[in-house]
Amino acid sequence: MNDEQLQLWNEIKRFELDDPEISLSFTDRLARENGWTIDYSIRAIAEYKKFMFLMTIANHPLTPSDQVDQVWHLHLLYTQSYWEDFCEKIIKRKIHHGPTKGGATEIAKYTDWYEKTKELYLATFQSEAPKDIWPTSEIRFSEIEFERVNRKRNWIIKKPF
Repeated sequence: MNDEQLQLWNEIKRFELDDPEISLSFTDRLARENGWTIDYSIRAIAEYKKFMFLMTIANHPLTPSDQVDQVWHLHLLYTQSYWEDFCEKIIKRKIHHGPTKGGATEIAKYTDWYEKTKELYLATFQSEAPKDIWPTSEIRFSEIEFERVNRKRNWIIKKPF
C-alpha cells in the first residue's frame, strides 16, 4: 500500500457501524439475521471493510464472499451510514451493489471476479483471506440456496453430510 492507500485503509478500519445509542446494534442485527455468533459477526465486518477497501483500489471488478455480502446488504439498509457517512465521507466514491442476472455466463464471470478478489486480498494484506469467511469458489457459488426462515415458527435441522 502506498501512503494514500494506507491512510484510506486506516479510515475504513476506524469506521464504526455500531451506534452506541441504540439497543440493537448493527453487529447484533447481523448476528441475529444470519445465525452467527457476535465474534463471527465482528470478523465478518472486518472482512467487509477489507473488501470495501479493495473495491477502492482495484482496477477490475470484484466479488465478495457470501458472508461479506451479507454485511454489505445490511449496511445498504442503513442508508445514511452507507451512502453519506461511508461512501461520501470515508471512501469518497459511490460503490453500488448489483445482483447477478443468473445463468452460466454470470456464474463464470462472478467466479473469475471472486478469484481476482482473493488474489488482490493476498497481495494487499499479505495474508490469505480466512477460509471460514472467504471459502473456495466452488463452495461460494454452490451454496446459494438460501431462504429467509422464521426460527420462532420453524425448526431448522442440518442435513447430514
